[in-house]
Amino acid sequence: MSYTYLISSVCRRPTIQQIALFLVTTLIPVAIFSNGALAQTSQTDFSSFVDPNIGTAHCRWFHFTPGAIPFGMAKPAPSTNGHYGNNSGWEAVGYDFRHESIEGFANFHEFQIGGIVFVPITGKLQTIPGKLESTLEGYRSAFDRKDEHATAGYYSVVLKEYGIKAELTSTERVAFHRYTFPEGRESHILFDIGNRQGESGRVKDAKVYITPDGRIEGFVTTLPEYVQKYQPGAEVSMYFSAVVNKKPEAVGVFKGNEQQAGKTEIVGEGSGLYLTFSTKANESITIKAGLSYTSIENARLNLQTEAPTLTFDQAKMQALAKWNAYLGRIQVETPNKQDKVKFYTGLYHALLGRGLASDVNGAYPKNDGTIGQIALDKNKRPLYHHYNTDAIWGAFWNLTQLWALAYPEYYSEFVKSQLLVYKDAGWLGDGIANSRYVSGVGTNFVSLTLASAYMCGIRDFDVNMAYEASLKNEIDGNNRPRGAGKLDVERFVKYGFVNHLDTMAAPDEAWRFSGSHTLEYAFSSFAVAQWAKLLGKENDYAKLMPLSKAWEKIYDPQIQFMRPKYANGKFIDNFKPTQVWRGFQEGNAWQYTFYVPHEPESLVAKVGKERFNARLDSIFTVSQKAVFGGGKTIDAFAGLEGLYNHGNQPNLHISWLFNYSEKPSLTQKWVRAICNEFYGTEPVHGYGYGQDEDQGQLGAWYVMASMGLFDVKGLTETTPSFGIGSPLFDRIVIKLNNKYYKGKQFVIEARNNNKENFYIQSFSLNGKQLSTPFIPFSSVTNGGTLLLQMGNKPKDKQ
Repeated sequence: MSYTYLISSVCRRPTIQQIALFLVTTLIPVAIFSNGALAQTSQTDFSSFVDPNIGTAHCRWFHFTPGAIPFGMAKPAPSTNGHYGNNSGWEAVGYDFRHESIEGFANFHEFQIGGIVFVPITGKLQTIPGKLESTLEGYRSAFDRKDEHATAGYYSVVLKEYGIKAELTSTERVAFHRYTFPEGRESHILFDIGNRQGESGRVKDAKVYITPDGRIEGFVTTLPEYVQKYQPGAEVSMYFSAVVNKKPEAVGVFKGNEQQAGKTEIVGEGSGLYLTFSTKANESITIKAGLSYTSIENARLNLQTEAPTLTFDQAKMQALAKWNAYLGRIQVETPNKQDKVKFYTGLYHALLGRGLASDVNGAYPKNDGTIGQIALDKNKRPLYHHYNTDAIWGAFWNLTQLWALAYPEYYSEFVKSQLLVYKDAGWLGDGIANSRYVSGVGTNFVSLTLASAYMCGIRDFDVNMAYEASLKNEIDGNNRPRGAGKLDVERFVKYGFVNHLDTMAAPDEAWRFSGSHTLEYAFSSFAVAQWAKLLGKENDYAKLMPLSKAWEKIYDPQIQFMRPKYANGKFIDNFKPTQVWRGFQEGNAWQYTFYVPHEPESLVAKVGKERFNARLDSIFTVSQKAVFGGGKTIDAFAGLEGLYNHGNQPNLHISWLFNYSEKPSLTQKWVRAICNEFYGTEPVHGYGYGQDEDQGQLGAWYVMASMGLFDVKGLTETTPSFGIGSPLFDRIVIKLNNKYYKGKQFVIEARNNNKENFYIQSFSLNGKQLSTPFIPFSSVTNGGTLLLQMGNKPKDKQ
């Protein structure tokens, strides 16, 4: 066997000057973003304000992946309980700050996708992960927090049981592992391939082998719980091709505790392979693993293309440079370091999830399990990339607004990626894992996000196909697969609302959530109607706009709550506004009554302005005692029965509604309070207390809210605008992408701003006074300065 030797060393964190110099002088060819824009260097190390450990107590599988780069496929990360899996596909699993041992380092971390685990150990060969309760059973190891370091693009930890320092970083599709061993003749690296990990579901098949030239390669095919729920029988496969920079003295394979020394290949569930080395004190062994969702050959190609000669330290510096370029697109100034940590950690999480699913040659996994091909440009490079994604439910109140503002090139690729699924399968998929349907909540807001992209001027996609897909998503229930969501949309079109059923021999989302679905479908109907209007599709506009008024049909004026209705037009009996799961998904009537984001003025008028303000203000007063969520209860669903629950999507626009009821000072007050109190800088108190961050949604909300920009309508109007709130920062600079927007940058200045002075006294745009708390989206993207004078007394009229 022959082995490629890669120089590696344990080094200190590079300075931002070193990163910038490295990027400009050494890695210009590989520092190009996927949209073709060269990474901008900065003298500020934005990654130093990122703390990936925030919110890691009771977090989802994809939340803690510090070794990844923005929107990357390779997401190497430590796991404390990944092999436990989860029963339903959504529970917290993978890495929990409260745990005290690490069982290995998995390379894939996406919604419903996880696997390909590498493990360094010494001494007796152990080939099972063992239990959290005991580090003496299996290969897991205890560790001290003082020996753990995590930032954007790099992770390191010392495994106490073995005296091994483990380090992780990556390129887009290549995971880098560096293990520094003590002296010994029993230094092992395990490739635990065929076992369940995180949200991946049970293993259907696996294979791992070592090639004559020393590569370790293989795959694992899994059956994730949500894939089985929304696309029964479909599967998800992960492939890898790895090179190690030292020749082992011995090799073998294993399944569980069963080991076979000298064998170089094994297949089936539980498959694993090990390498054994003799090491000197502080000797480092590096693994470079090309990853793919299509084939081992493409995993090998990804490695050969992205990192043929790249060392660990070069990859680390490149990752830090890329993170600083992406994080640096929004620069905030404040003397409050805690707010800066919250901001850049939130931005980090918004850029971390929903990663690459296509290869360097444009190959991607199709919905039917075959391999598709993205069109290539004249240089044989794919015109865009494909991505995996959690459900888009609620993302129009955080992620897509942020993407539109600062990362429009990614938003464009997201749209094109979604259209691949539509082209291949005939329906948009709210959430996808390797293009498989994983709706998650049984609804589908992709059409709204496509319309929003168009409204924002992001139009470099097949508009005709996108509109066709969106219209179909809004009104077509014929032979609709469960994975496309909205199983009750036919009844929505028939009655003008979703009629309530108390029971049905069908999936929950087909009958149980009539109230919330009515409100959601009304919102997305409005969005596509506005798009139809711009495209001159008058008949579609005339059909969709009445559906956007569906919320009026379930509003009960007697009690002033949204209340589900039967098909005969009567409101349901035994109605309890705090009740969850009867008519309302992951919320209740207190929360969903405010779910009229596309027509907030009309909702205010129905309730009455004074009553609306008093009621909503009192809701926040009460909810503040529960930290605007589920209190200190550590659970993703804590707060579902409360009056307001910031830890879940249906609530995220509500604090901004005062801008429409002539009380903008209350939006300024309560948004600032949520930023200060719901969000923390600790592992337990990060995004509420153990609530569900959903691949960057809560982080992105903080980013937008703390800048004082937010649109309850999700940028779906024909001329979208941002509502203005109370910025936490004294100065904010947003760098704009000139491929999509006219301006170079947009600046927000908040003068006389501090913890007491959170009320806006006046605001002006480019020197012109504004009379209402709104600013057109185009005014932001054209560039300029928004100046706010702050004070300690509320001022509602300008």
